[in-house]
Amino acid sequence: MAIWKTKIDTEIMTNRNQHTMSDHLGIEFLEVGDDYIVARMPVDHRTLQPHGIMHGGASCVLAETVGSIAANFCVSEEHYCVGLDINTNHIRAVRDGYVTAKAKPFHIGKSTQVWGIKIKDDEGRLVSVNRLTMAVLKR
Repeated sequence: MAIWKTKIDTEIMTNRNQHTMSDHLGIEFLEVGDDYIVARMPVDHRTLQPHGIMHGGASCVLAETVGSIAANFCVSEEHYCVGLDINTNHIRAVRDGYVTAKAKPFHIGKSTQVWGIKIKDDEGRLVSVNRLTMAVLKR
């Protein structure tokens, strides 16, 4: 059974993120399942740090983007969600290609949501694990 409270698809998510940080970094929404969202981000000049590997902050941006957009589709039109906390454990360095994030909920409550986001490289190897806590606010 789907967890989404409002209509959701990759085109709607892409349109919502135009002219934002995620748009600037090239984040693309790839898939929506009954209880998950998948997005990817290029590892390129926009997301690298001086040592030639993906910046840890870029990984956090991808995790927060995919988790945040998922959270906002899990509430009614009278509510919206904003980030309270993000925790990221960096597992593997990435130098090029794409990283792909999959967000799934641990908890969807009336006042908070907690999302788990795994980020993997092009070979399917784990790059980072992320936990995102969202506040649910009334408009």
